Amino acid sequence: MSEKSASPLLAAKAYEESSVFDPSALLSEARRQKNLPDDPVPEICILDPDGDIVRHLRETGQAEQEPTWPGYHTTLYRFEHNGQSYGIIGCAVGASFAVLVAEQLFAAGCEFLISITSSGQIQPREDPPYFVLIDRALRD
Repeated sequence: MSEKSASPLLAAKAYEESSVFDPSALLSEARRQKNLPDDPVPEICILDPDGDIVRHLRETGQAEQEPTWPGYHTTLYRFEHNGQSYGIIGCAVGASFAVLVAEQLFAAGCEFLISITSSGQIQPREDPPYFVLIDRALRD
């Protein structure tokens, strides 16, 4: 038995196939329902699961809500830093929801996404703190 088929989660999957979910269609329908224009998001966006950065930016008057963001259950804020515009969404908690929001951001014009998060350790590797760079993911 191959390593892939050893796990029910990974068995019988068609990873080469395109996802049946189309974030562009979701955004298009949301724009239609909310009567919003098709405005792009900033090229660089941030996911802030805890919402601490978003709260700080709002409390200090540095971030404004993006009124044309069509995403359901999320609010996109826009802020400037050193002449660069950024988009940021707070409280996108949980991998499935964060991926949904990330796919919507990319479909809306985001070119580079930064996800600021923390996690637990399943198997000890080194003494923390250290950073883990995620370079791939599986969908199911």
